[in-house]
Amino acid sequence: MENQHINSIEKKINSKKGILALLSKEPINVERAVRYVDYEKKLVKLQVELIKLQTWAIENNQRIIVLFEGRDAAGKGGAIRRITERINPRHMRIVALAKPTEDEQSQWYFQRYISQLPKAGEIVFFDRSWYNRAVVEPVNGFCTNQEYEIFMNQVNEFERMITESGTHLVKIYMSISKKEQEKRFYDIKNDPLKQWKMTSVDEKAQELWDEYTLYKKKMFSKTNTENCPWKVIRANRKTSARINAINYILSQIPYDKNIEV
Repeated sequence: MENQHINSIEKKINSKKGILALLSKEPINVERAVRYVDYEKKLVKLQVELIKLQTWAIENNQRIIVLFEGRDAAGKGGAIRRITERINPRHMRIVALAKPTEDEQSQWYFQRYISQLPKAGEIVFFDRSWYNRAVVEPVNGFCTNQEYEIFMNQVNEFERMITESGTHLVKIYMSISKKEQEKRFYDIKNDPLKQWKMTSVDEKAQELWDEYTLYKKKMFSKTNTENCPWKVIRANRKTSARINAINYILSQIPYDKNIEV
């Protein structure tokens, strides 16, 4: 049995992906490389299931929303990229809205999100969503207390209307530790290919950690409903977080697992 285990590790390390994983980071770490090969294998299988899910949605005119929330650098964007990289781009969208314009600021808060909701046969992924007003905006002073309270009073009803109209809504929260966030910020700041990701809001995230925690708890307390529950995914390890996120999405949508793709 032990020899079989050793042979399995050797086979993984000697593969193309294993060698790339082994050499990708210093110091060389065999255990990490094996873990990455296993992750890649699981990811491919799950991406096949995501294609089945999308095919089912297209053929049955289903509308699907998957929203990702979480602290800055929690891995929301990375998870969405792995989820969407193999599915048909003509039948899905990734929504990451910028700061609202003056016109949008004068509208009902949910209005600009309504215009982004999926049409028949479409999956929409929100990289942050209307829940900006539940955490990011009050923590950073981007909304008034009244605006916050109005949002919290309306959001469950808003989501009830969405789901009662036949749209599937999946809510995922990526959770990381303060230490892990600090490490990721350091990596972003020191990588010229990632420095653009760092914003003024990110710069204050560590300092405001406890405030974020307070509003996050309020959000869960109010909006973790039976109709639209939250799924909290531990995201300190990006690879396992991505696998868990895909597994959860697949578990929440009643797609035909036997569909031909």
